[in-house]
Amino acid sequence: MSSAGSALPVAILAGGLANRLRPITEKIPKLLVEVAGEPFFSHQLRLLKQAGLTRIVLCVGHLGEQIVAQYGDGAKWGVQLDYAFDGPRLLGTGGALICALPKLGDAFYVLYGDSYLPTDYPAVGDFFQKSGRLGLMTVFENRGRYETSNVWFEGGEIKRYDKKHPLPQMHHVDYGLGVFRAAAFDGFARDAVVDLADVQQALVARHQLAGYEIKQRFYEIGSPAGLSELDALLRWQGEKD
Repeated sequence: MSSAGSALPVAILAGGLANRLRPITEKIPKLLVEVAGEPFFSHQLRLLKQAGLTRIVLCVGHLGEQIVAQYGDGAKWGVQLDYAFDGPRLLGTGGALICALPKLGDAFYVLYGDSYLPTDYPAVGDFFQKSGRLGLMTVFENRGRYETSNVWFEGGEIKRYDKKHPLPQMHHVDYGLGVFRAAAFDGFARDAVVDLADVQQALVARHQLAGYEIKQRFYEIGSPAGLSELDALLRWQGEKD
């Protein structure tokens, strides 16, 4: 069954230098790091396609040409891939999205290039559309287990989001999947370095950032430990299937 959520495109933030994974990422971008015998991006693509999300814009920078060479327009995967390059300097997570806005349209999902998120994407998109707000953050009740909790989420609302100044009320963490309207980025400089966290904090201050709690945990390949854990999980799932 199709939904408003499954009709939205997905922006994947994959332009960073991936310093924590060096030396692996000195010659290949993070999306091409091997996990369970395949490039990580193949696993990410499979998840998105299963959710009915087939329009994907990759925000790329460091070694991004290698991703284009390997995945092209996405036709072999049954998806439509497009690319937005940062240019001569990295623009940050928010700046990369601002650069990609002409390819994304009015509303879109945002996912990090090192996140593996087995969740119900269309349900998140539908919740966002019904919220009428400019942005949505998915949150997970982390309580310091996987990383430092950075979200005060109470009564279904995001009260505070801050990665640098944790508060005692912060028991949740940004799960890594967001949804935004293009208008969420109004007022931020074009072709400049912008952190997505600054955009999200500005939305919280205006009560324009909806919160959606997810119960399944997240996985990531941003660190050697995360990479090893996801590799083991996907190999186990492969054997089970």
